[in-house]
Amino acid sequence: MERSAIKKEFYLLCRIILFVVIGLFIVKNFLLAPSVVWGESMQPTFFDQDKIIVNKVASIDRFDVIVFQAPDSDNYYVKRVIGVPGDHIEYKSNTLYLNGEAVEESYLINDDSPAKMGFQTGNFTLEELTGYSIVPENTYFVLGDNRGNSNDSRFFGFLNEEAIIGEVTFRFYPFNNIGRPE
Repeated sequence: MERSAIKKEFYLLCRIILFVVIGLFIVKNFLLAPSVVWGESMQPTFFDQDKIIVNKVASIDRFDVIVFQAPDSDNYYVKRVIGVPGDHIEYKSNTLYLNGEAVEESYLINDDSPAKMGFQTGNFTLEELTGYSIVPENTYFVLGDNRGNSNDSRFFGFLNEEAIIGEVTFRFYPFNNIGRPE
């Protein structure tokens, strides 16, 4: 092979590597990011050390699982969006009422056995917890799926949308539980 042909191939390879590196940088910093679930607050949906992918550009809807900067620490939390701006929220007899209508939460362990009591939510209204009758604009009300073991909006109040990193769209570890979360 000629020296100039080798040089051209080398420069082509360098450009390809550069584009791949730039592409990965853009994806990780602006579109998708890996994250880890810490703790038990999202059981039974996620368990401690589950590895997840966060979509940073997804629009946030009710019942999405999100990652956000915790308002009370430097940590990132994984929680479920229960209330979006304009929602009225109430829990009665372990049933969620959104805007006056009962909503089934299929992602929770709904069992009255003593072993499952920690997963129950308890009774509250939005007014009792926050002083507001509806979720304000640009904020969300979030809860962990393990209601008895979760630091969530019941304790730190509404979550500002600026704190949201993105929506959890995929679990890639453990390998026996790969896929899109409920």
